[in-house]
Amino acid sequence: MAHKLTPFITAEQIAERVESLGREITADYTSAKPLVCICVLKGAFLFFADVIRKIEREVEVDFVRLASYGTGTSRGDDIVFSKDLEISIEGKDVLVIEDIVDTGHSMDFLLHVLRRRNPKSLKICSLIDKHERRRLDVTVDFAGFKLNEGFIVGYGLDYAERYRELDGIYELSTDTDS
Repeated sequence: MAHKLTPFITAEQIAERVESLGREITADYTSAKPLVCICVLKGAFLFFADVIRKIEREVEVDFVRLASYGTGTSRGDDIVFSKDLEISIEGKDVLVIEDIVDTGHSMDFLLHVLRRRNPKSLKICSLIDKHERRRLDVTVDFAGFKLNEGFIVGYGLDYAERYRELDGIYELSTDTDS
């Protein structure tokens, strides 16, 4: 199957938006305590690294990885942790950093789990806030880019583990797309 990549968001546009997000996040959190930034693996790793370097306050970092069981390009509703947090978030400001919030299933699951751990606050920063297939009411507090439709790859976003390394975001189409 041949893939066609059409430029969608350039590396320069991403860098500018990440800079702005860093300022927005810094302004939103005023506590003297460190902000706990949680990276949702694998897709958010590039975005996460760039964003936390633009937050002008002390941060603690940790990582989670979720597995959802579905087929092809759609995610399933059965979600499990394949890597859990290593630090306590009780009483702390927590910012979950994700690559894309799409249907909302994975993020809803993660927020439910994290809320039971009694953080002081819990917010979401997502590179892409996509509404085309949103099924659950999940609010992205800090959105890099809002998208209504399309299948995108690059800058951490993948298709079958490919294209994560691209510095921009591309719309992916296949020879079977019409």
